Amino acid sequence: MTKNKYTNLLLQTLGCFISAAGIYSFAVAAEVPVTGIAGICAILYRLFGIPMGLSNVLINIPIILCTYKLLGRSFFIRSVYCMVLFAFFTDYLLPLMPVYQGDRLLATICGGVVGGIGDALIYMNNSSTGGLDFITMGIKARHPHLPFGNITFAAALAVILLNGAVFQDVDSIIYGIMFNFIVSAVINKMMFGFSSSMLAMIVTDDGKAACAEIDRVADRGSTILQGHGGYGGQPKDVVLCACSNKQLYEIEHAVQAIDPGCFIIMLQSNEVHGEGFRQLELGKSESRNE
Repeated sequence: MTKNKYTNLLLQTLGCFISAAGIYSFAVAAEVPVTGIAGICAILYRLFGIPMGLSNVLINIPIILCTYKLLGRSFFIRSVYCMVLFAFFTDYLLPLMPVYQGDRLLATICGGVVGGIGDALIYMNNSSTGGLDFITMGIKARHPHLPFGNITFAAALAVILLNGAVFQDVDSIIYGIMFNFIVSAVINKMMFGFSSSMLAMIVTDDGKAACAEIDRVADRGSTILQGHGGYGGQPKDVVLCACSNKQLYEIEHAVQAIDPGCFIIMLQSNEVHGEGFRQLELGKSESRNE
């Protein structure tokens, strides 16, 4: 979220429209199963012609009541706003616009990318469109170490299988899994991937010199741990530094230049919290006083 509430509101509105377009204009038009409550609403729409936005609001009522205390008042208000917007876009605005009528595979790929971008914009502003989003947000709030896209993908799998069983369409299960995998991948990439970091573990004889080089080439802080060689027992410094992919390359070459015998381990880190790194807060964690 940004510090400007109007910017946040604009991004939530844009995210709702993009997400609704990915589902209505691509997935539903190509009869591709989609995620969570929206997927159930799509099934009802195909079977009985019930407007997706209306059924989405009605199904959300008990879910909202069950998760209100866990996620907090502010998150609840933002989510209701997005849920109403999503219903408006799917029931009134998007039916007036052309939908994609081309290849089903292309509809799956494009819809997944578009829907993932929209969902990520909503989640990055600490909101949701309701439905299983409330449940997955609750899981994320309780277990922040879990990748958010993976949670949403798992929650959607049951609806995909239900869609295939109801319409006896095996191909739709495959396309649905593809669609939701793409959505999840885009969500993870937008929420964490562009700011995902690497962790460098440097085993060296001169930790202070290594830290000085890290500060010089990457302007990053580092931590020195004391270690010993497992074979000879010699004392070693273990330097830890969280940095970007580009900075890791610079750090590696700079440290090797001053200590050619150093041992460097490079690890991928999905999330880093602290000074110099963006932290994404979900649900009630945004406000401790709610």
